[in-house]
Amino acid sequence: MSFPSDQVLVDTIIATLEKGGALDLRVLELERKTMLADRMVIASGRSERHVGALSDQLLDALRKIDIKGIRPEGRETCGWIVVDAGAVICHLFRPEVRDYYNLERLWSDDRPRDGHGLDDGAWQAGSPEIADVKKTA
Repeated sequence: MSFPSDQVLVDTIIATLEKGGALDLRVLELERKTMLADRMVIASGRSERHVGALSDQLLDALRKIDIKGIRPEGRETCGWIVVDAGAVICHLFRPEVRDYYNLERLWSDDRPRDGHGLDDGAWQAGSPEIADVKKTA
């Protein structure tokens, strides 16, 4: 059994989330930052119901490219759902939960750090490590 490439995973995730009406899609490159995954996709849904529906649609799309056995975390509340597809991890949020945890900032190379990596100083958006996903249709 062969696994789809990272790019096929990202393309499938992005296409599925766009079709489902996800908001503010981002792709973060993680290869040099962690061994957890190569990329992270972050998106928002309009409500708990929408976030839950996005995760269902995503699981169906991943099964179609032979990614099986994924158990999303967070389905109980649907405020933040994590779908771990191996090389790509997808985080689906309600907007206020996403704002609170701010994973884009957490995983950015541009954020200032004190000796413990906990500095809340000014941070510049637009890091080359974070790509906005624009609809091309």
